[in-house]
Amino acid sequence: WINAAGVALHRDGKSLYGGTLALETTLSGATYQLKDPTRGNTYTGDAGNKSDVCSGVACSSRAPVTLFTDDDNHWGTGTTADRSTAAVDAQYGSDMAWDYYKNVHGRNGIGNDGKGSYNRVHYGNNYVNAFWDDSCFCMTYGDGNATQLGPLVGLDVAGHEMSHGVTSKSANLTYSGESGGLNEATSDIFGTLVEFYAENAQDPGDYLIGEKVVRSGFGHDALRYMDKPSRDGGSADYWSASVANLNVHFSSGVANHFAYLLAEGSGTRTINGVTYNSPTYKGSTVTGIGRAKLGAIWYRALTVYMTSSTNYAGARTATLNAARDLYGAGSTEYDTVAAAWSAVNVN
Repeated sequence: WINAAGVALHRDGKSLYGGTLALETTLSGATYQLKDPTRGNTYTGDAGNKSDVCSGVACSSRAPVTLFTDDDNHWGTGTTADRSTAAVDAQYGSDMAWDYYKNVHGRNGIGNDGKGSYNRVHYGNNYVNAFWDDSCFCMTYGDGNATQLGPLVGLDVAGHEMSHGVTSKSANLTYSGESGGLNEATSDIFGTLVEFYAENAQDPGDYLIGEKVVRSGFGHDALRYMDKPSRDGGSADYWSASVANLNVHFSSGVANHFAYLLAEGSGTRTINGVTYNSPTYKGSTVTGIGRAKLGAIWYRALTVYMTSSTNYAGARTATLNAARDLYGAGSTEYDTVAAAWSAVNVN
């Protein structure tokens, strides 16, 4: 049951959204801890429905977390009645994000330094959000309010939040205006790619953001839609001069739409049982180059060419530079990057 390194074996967790999942845990005395020594000691703790005390961007105190522990190394029940169930989802999301960045992009942890982050679940009272915080290098998940959103520990949400940390440690895109939209879109893009990477039959990859956490009272079946972002009622499908004035969760639509078109192309198609119909600005046709190339191009653009002030015109240049580096200036990939940006009116 225990290997030579003290890592517990035969461990699993019953999650809210992903079924029964394998977990890496740590044995401390006679108790197992929800801490993963194979991924930088990433761990998950219970915030006890407490909130941080903050003013502006400064927090005078943080909600303390209690590391989840278990006696038999079988975590959760698959229901919210067991507080460790949401912790299973959060830990799994961290695992999949870590593995995606390491195995696909060669990145050793969110900060590329081999160090793990940590999760806080059960934050606040009916808190309908999740967020990344650079100052604690941690993710925080609310339980939702049951009518609009359930616990916000979905796999793509976790991948989204951890990707904010990757952005912070690379381009550090300013969280306002067009750069803020690119910051949010980066997290949506990589959160989506993490979900596809995981290949979880209970939560198959799609281009819907947060579809597992929404409830009937939300009014939509996802938080955001990458094939046609305006389906959420506020996001921009195409660039215009007014995009910079939108909330960053809505200005992100331009880059989300670009990313979908680059990977999958325009028009109607069905992927893993979900049907998409992605339009273009002037009715152009875009033939996608696949998710793997989308991820490679966006990651190189983010970590090599983007800066804190990059706007949409700059993102076009950054991704073209990345495509040139990876595939050549005269390649199909380079030309498709250009076509996908033009299809969302970034020229």
